[in-house]
Amino acid sequence: QLQLVESGGGLVQPGGSLRLSCAASGFAYNYYAIGWFRQAPGKEREGVSCISSSGGSTYYVDSVKGRFTISRDNAKNTVYLQMNSLKPEDTAVYYCAATLNTGYVCYDDGSDFGSWGQGTQVTVSS
Repeated sequence: QLQLVESGGGLVQPGGSLRLSCAASGFAYNYYAIGWFRQAPGKEREGVSCISSSGGSTYYVDSVKGRFTISRDNAKNTVYLQMNSLKPEDTAVYYCAATLNTGYVCYDDGSDFGSWGQGTQVTVSS
């Protein structure tokens, strides 16, 4: 399994931007699809965005389409989530996760993903 470490979270005002990074270590990183999930207080974890192992396929939950962009740099074993036009409802702990399952589902709580990072807090508030 991969080891994943998220970074880049913080406090930002509404309308601001953050870039989250998910650095991976371990064997065969390039074969893994990577997803970003988030969990707000009192809510279930939800899929935000996922990217296939090649980077050729991406998914975004409707609430972030047009504002968030996922990308990966396989030379650096890192996946990024660029978050623009942030809203208070984006406040959550953001986790990255990895899977070798090519039939993964991104729009649920991440049950197809077996490796998880520790999470990074994103707070959007004035």
